[in-house]
Amino acid sequence: MKATLKISILAILLGSVGCNQSSKQGDSATYADGIYFGGDIITMEGDSASYAEAIAVKDGKIMFVGSKVEAEKMQGDSTEMNDLKGKTLFPGFIDGHAHFGGFPLQAIGAKILPPPDAGVSDIPSLQKTLKEWATPENIALTGWIFGAGYDESVLDEKRHPTRQELDQVSTEYPTMIIHISGHFCVMNSKGLQMMGITAKSKNPDGGVIRRMPGSDEPNGVLEELAAIPLYGKALTPKTDAAAMKFAVAGQDMAISYGYTTAQEGRAMDESLAKLAENNFFKIDVVSYVDYSRPEILKTKWYSKDYTNHYRIAGLKLTLDGSPQGRTAWRTVPYLLPPPGEKKTYLGYPAIANDTDVTAIYKMAFENNWQIITHGNGDAAIDQMIRCIKPAIAEYGNTGRRNTLIHGQYIRTDQLDSLKKLDIIASLFPLHTFYWGDWHKQIIGDSLGNKISPTRTALNKGLRITIHTDAPVALPNLMRMVWTAVNRTSRSGDIIGDGEQLSPYEAMKSITDWSAYQHFEEDKKGTLTKGKLADLVVLDKNPLKVAQDDIKDILVMETIKEGKSIYKKQ
Repeated sequence: MKATLKISILAILLGSVGCNQSSKQGDSATYADGIYFGGDIITMEGDSASYAEAIAVKDGKIMFVGSKVEAEKMQGDSTEMNDLKGKTLFPGFIDGHAHFGGFPLQAIGAKILPPPDAGVSDIPSLQKTLKEWATPENIALTGWIFGAGYDESVLDEKRHPTRQELDQVSTEYPTMIIHISGHFCVMNSKGLQMMGITAKSKNPDGGVIRRMPGSDEPNGVLEELAAIPLYGKALTPKTDAAAMKFAVAGQDMAISYGYTTAQEGRAMDESLAKLAENNFFKIDVVSYVDYSRPEILKTKWYSKDYTNHYRIAGLKLTLDGSPQGRTAWRTVPYLLPPPGEKKTYLGYPAIANDTDVTAIYKMAFENNWQIITHGNGDAAIDQMIRCIKPAIAEYGNTGRRNTLIHGQYIRTDQLDSLKKLDIIASLFPLHTFYWGDWHKQIIGDSLGNKISPTRTALNKGLRITIHTDAPVALPNLMRMVWTAVNRTSRSGDIIGDGEQLSPYEAMKSITDWSAYQHFEEDKKGTLTKGKLADLVVLDKNPLKVAQDDIKDILVMETIKEGKSIYKKQ
């Protein structure tokens, strides 16, 4: 009896000691893992900017948004106090459309983008850059000399390089350069030989093998479906170590620009799923599978929820090509057709038969797969509208959030159709800087000023996002926001005065509105209690700086679910 009593008294005493230890250790559920304060904290809730003094995060989620005094009540002994020191905190960035699987090519390949992103302004500087990149170590990665991002519209020569000019880089190694649009490539003679492209090769459906004048011999330039299927075939890393180097470089580049959710906008295989199997991703990657590979959607990765930061969200359909490359499908001829084309040249469809396009939409609707559609030219967008209507009539249209990607040459009446059909418009105002001057040359000043009509779309009540389409350009989201706000071309012209977004609307487009597009608004896009602690720290506030200075804003830190995954050195 005395022994039992002693044990009971000891238990009470020990319990009392535990209760009387530091209160900050007592109930860990009430204390934050981290508190952010000391700078502009923009919640992105609502139609105008809302600021908080502090936010507190715990277990990867936001547990409090409000005053610093209240936040400090959640400070425990192990709470990390993060003084922003005047910097600005936003929700983590979500690109409305990009090709995350292509980031490694841009991160690792020769830097052949034009200024201001790199220094290639003519064919000699392109050749020099490729030669300097072509070290034995770099060539060993894939067996090829390669780079992504050349742009003939701003090269001094105003044309694509040829196979002969790439032969001057190397005749020993195959060489490929990918156009900034992603819709063309150029190969040297060795590359064409390895891909089996000869004078006897026929143009594939939806693609063109350009030829030397007066000959059937390929000149090295490949368009659309003559080019795109070859990228993976040629530029696949040769070893597991090379593949990992690619993957790390691509993800690191995304994180450095503030991405906490990246989109793969046209997955052709299951390579991203393999990375997810190995728990590789630090950020969320949401993937849309090319319509030619629907079986991939029938795997475990198709879900509204992420597994190891990866999920497949739906289907991707491509209906035409690149407007700056003049393969976008139009109802009115280009004023300046590509070399060798007639004055009646309209571009061309990726899938000529409406019956085939309608069948793809019906497949997506029947399986309840969200479908995103690449359409740049107004003829392609007409085809989208024609062919999606039968699917809507047969399967209904509630809650699908189907999305038009790009819409560069969309007409006003087509915006009305998108509104009626409840289609989100993910537009591409990045073109206003990179190719605004070029668009006005190839389609005329009046139509050129109407590319990516973001203000008109908003005024008509459409849901919109904006996107980088990286690696078309660098995944620099602050430069993208700057283009949407300013719409200034390389020459300094305003491309479509009146179509500008406000800085707040542009930021909504890569946070709150993009989260909605991806069915993730309950978890992401705003700094709201209960949502994921996906955050980005900027050196300046884009809502307060001079609008032309937005392009120079830097990402200082990227935070995914409360954990810092990037800090600018």
